[in-house]
Amino acid sequence: MSAPSSTTAPRAFGTTDLLLVLMATIWGVNFSVMKYATRMMEPLAFNGVRLVVGTAALMGLAWWRRETRPSVADQRRLMALGVIGHCIYQLLFVTGLSLTRAGNASLMIAASPAFIGIAGRIAGIERLAAKQVIGIACSILGLSLVVLGSATGHVGDTDIRGDLLVLTACVAWAAYTVLLKPMTHRIESVHVAAYTLLGGTIPLALIASPAIARAAWTSLPLSVYGALAYSGIVALVLAYLFWYRGVRVLGPTRTAMYANLQPVIAMVVAWLVLAEVPTAWQVTGGAAVIGGLLLSRR
Repeated sequence: MSAPSSTTAPRAFGTTDLLLVLMATIWGVNFSVMKYATRMMEPLAFNGVRLVVGTAALMGLAWWRRETRPSVADQRRLMALGVIGHCIYQLLFVTGLSLTRAGNASLMIAASPAFIGIAGRIAGIERLAAKQVIGIACSILGLSLVVLGSATGHVGDTDIRGDLLVLTACVAWAAYTVLLKPMTHRIESVHVAAYTLLGGTIPLALIASPAIARAAWTSLPLSVYGALAYSGIVALVLAYLFWYRGVRVLGPTRTAMYANLQPVIAMVVAWLVLAEVPTAWQVTGGAAVIGGLLLSRR
């Protein structure tokens, strides 16, 4: 697989862009799915099981594509990066989500492109145009408005600690994405997804095992099992494959900018499903985030 062209000419909207829009939709819905499920059971138990489900599905796909399996050394590198991108990230994310609104969490995740762009520039794998810098600044401004709303108690049903935990998860995700990029050009996406998820799931499942054992599995409603299936297979397997394709074809910063579509989708779904009425802080912050996405696309 060849690296993306270094030209700065605008790219036409293509299949990869369309898949990234679908990815953002899947992940936007997933905030409400996970928020609902973590009201029914311990967040750590839910996250541990959904990662095991997703890992099993991805490793099955990787086995099916065994003729393109990466070397043992690359498998180890992918698994090591998975500790950052899936174990640390997921621990911070699901704990933060349980403490804040689904809409707020989605806006925190929208900060990822800013961190990825900065980290990519420092690592020398991203060249940020002026429009991208302005777009990143808009995203950070929107994020700041949401955090300010939580800090002043104007967002309701939220805890600023949740916002900050999810924001810290974004830093872990940014480091993971930038460190992973060189490997995405020579290793098939399904193997990247499978081995990184395996690397993160092993330690997370061990940490979550007491919570999993405590869960009242026989008395949980069927909707929780549906949430596990959606969150573990659709959000972790299908959407992540779209993500890795985007990183390979478009680069990490432009791919991450599509994740900024999540807040609008997440807030609308949370409003309809969880009765989380959007606030002025969220709407204003979301507008700044989406503005950043439009400015940053090249």
